[in-house]
Amino acid sequence: MIKLLLIITLLCINCTLYAEQKILLLGDSLSAAYGIPKEQSWVNLLRNKLKQIDPEFEIINASITGSTTANGLKQLPELLKSHQPDWVLLELGGNDGLRGLSLKSMKINLEKMIKLSKNAGAKVILIGIKIPPNYGPVYTRMFDKVYSQLSKQYDLPLVPFLLKDVAIKPELMLPDRLHPNEKAQPIIFNTVWQTIKSNF
Repeated sequence: MIKLLLIITLLCINCTLYAEQKILLLGDSLSAAYGIPKEQSWVNLLRNKLKQIDPEFEIINASITGSTTANGLKQLPELLKSHQPDWVLLELGGNDGLRGLSLKSMKINLEKMIKLSKNAGAKVILIGIKIPPNYGPVYTRMFDKVYSQLSKQYDLPLVPFLLKDVAIKPELMLPDRLHPNEKAQPIIFNTVWQTIKSNF
């Protein structure tokens, strides 16, 4: 009887240690492996790293090229219902900025996604992006503040700039100068990892 209880206890400890951890990534082309093989993407590098830590980590990459915060907000409720993630990584806003869309609407959309995720029991990590300076200093500055303000308001881990150490180097970008190539992916992974490693 004692041996049986000991075996059950050990099994329960093992189940707890390797409980499945679901991560939902909601992003745009920067997370959808645009123009590069998916197996070389920063998302796949993150997947491999997490599985080294715990084989039960699962990343659901719902990123879609061209997606805006409005698109993400439409996607999210069904994704939360279907996957019931433990974590939600939000990497959206770049297309809002590039299209010169309302920053007020962008912030509201991101805020709604944060609240939806939290209400579903998921922890949120915000991944920021920057836009080219040709949009003017006021718009660019206001764009940057959206991420930092939401991070502070909701006490969220923040990756300030996904393409840090990448965007300014032509050799790490595709010919369109907007999307990173495969050589940039380990750098992007490291940028994300430095922010999120203490949370997983």
